[in-house]
Amino acid sequence: GSFDPDRASISLRTLSSAEERDKALDIMARVLQRPLFPEAILNREKARVIAALKEAETKPDSIADKAFQKAVYGTHPYALPVSGEVASVEKITVQDLSDFYRSHYQASGAVVAIMGDVSRAEAEAIAGQLTGKLPVGAAAAAALPNVETRIAASEQRISHPATQSHILVGAPGMARNDPDYFPLYVGNHILGGGGFTSRLMNEVREKRGLVYSVYSYFLPLKQPGAFQIGLQTRKEQADEALQLVRNILADFIAKGPTEKELLAAKQNIIGGFPLRIDGNRKILDYLSAIGFYDLPLTYLDDFTRKVEQVNVAQVRAAFARHIDPQAMATVIVGAPEGVAK
Repeated sequence: GSFDPDRASISLRTLSSAEERDKALDIMARVLQRPLFPEAILNREKARVIAALKEAETKPDSIADKAFQKAVYGTHPYALPVSGEVASVEKITVQDLSDFYRSHYQASGAVVAIMGDVSRAEAEAIAGQLTGKLPVGAAAAAALPNVETRIAASEQRISHPATQSHILVGAPGMARNDPDYFPLYVGNHILGGGGFTSRLMNEVREKRGLVYSVYSYFLPLKQPGAFQIGLQTRKEQADEALQLVRNILADFIAKGPTEKELLAAKQNIIGGFPLRIDGNRKILDYLSAIGFYDLPLTYLDDFTRKVEQVNVAQVRAAFARHIDPQAMATVIVGAPEGVAK
């Protein structure tokens, strides 16, 4: 199983033959519909998670990510660390787990994605088997509050003995169903999501040698997930690298990409798309997202066409609507000596 700020999931890979598949599905259904939360196992898992959290508190990348989420989201649930805090994990009880299960694991909120040699009727039967006895009648989990998409500019400089500064810059970006999804997706590929072909990598690393790696991404969620730029650099050149990144972002938002950059990005994304769906696991992940985020059933069929339709004006307008370079959260862990806070 896995989880993220929006959802939890459990997956099963089994043979398609009825005998093996039915046995595996029966076990999965029992786990989903009649879970047990033995106190001894809870205590073991709490100890494991707490140990990992305490270790993370010493690592500059973890410190930066935690401070960044708080700076971007404030009191919104998206600001909370996905693995919790030491103090909150210590307080979890068996009753807490049972209550959470009853309020969140309900058939009305379940999405079942199936990939394999099954008919429509068989797929519907499997979905019913897995969800038919999930909790009903309890109050559904509260809906997420709206994210404040415009935040005040902020900068945190956090001291750390690491030899490099870890820098994160960003703000709330876009939701998964945002109509600007494809212009932002393609535009970010050009800005910092395309590896060595991106503008940030070319300007900050290749031309000036200030970093080993620099990137940008959008994390689209139910509510607007973060837009983030990240980099690591030597402490003595952290401020220079940060200012350069800010200038590149501001220029990109003001002018958008060039036609040459846009063409190269489209070719890269479209040419690499078959590798995104070249296995059952990858397709299943897409199907799960399509169901959970209520995306069009033709999403995969439409993907390359939607990318091809993006133009320079759309990228520029979409970034201008979503990203204000003067209203970004900045976190520097391992800040230059003498200026850390």
